[in-house]
Amino acid sequence: MVDGETDLRDLDKTESNRAFINQFVNNILIERRPFDIASFFDTVNYAEHSPYLSDDLSQLSAALSTFNEHDEPIIHYQTHHKTLAEGNFVLTLCEGYRGGAHVAFYDLFRLENERIVEHWDTVENIPDRSEWKNQNGKF
Repeated sequence: MVDGETDLRDLDKTESNRAFINQFVNNILIERRPFDIASFFDTVNYAEHSPYLSDDLSQLSAALSTFNEHDEPIIHYQTHHKTLAEGNFVLTLCEGYRGGAHVAFYDLFRLENERIVEHWDTVENIPDRSEWKNQNGKF
């Protein structure tokens, strides 16, 4: 989860990369349209760093299309809270559900030639508000 390229490049593309990833998050992850997934990725050079996924985009597409016995999506991005970007790196902060648990999704993307070439993520459970130690939350 900690390997991959770290060189910051394309500072002039910060805003276009931010817009590109915002479109990906909204269209693919929130609106759940995995059939459009390949248009966002460099399918030849893509590297996935999540321990739950492989470099094969069909696995991500399947994960977004899988439902549990209650007809609820296994992975469900609901709210896109924030996008931070600098050059070829874009970080999104989203809220949703994974395996029925309320979670925060933090996804870091590296772009090259207007396509996603690397992805890292971390997913953290969001406890019930009564269990919070402060009022800051995850976002």
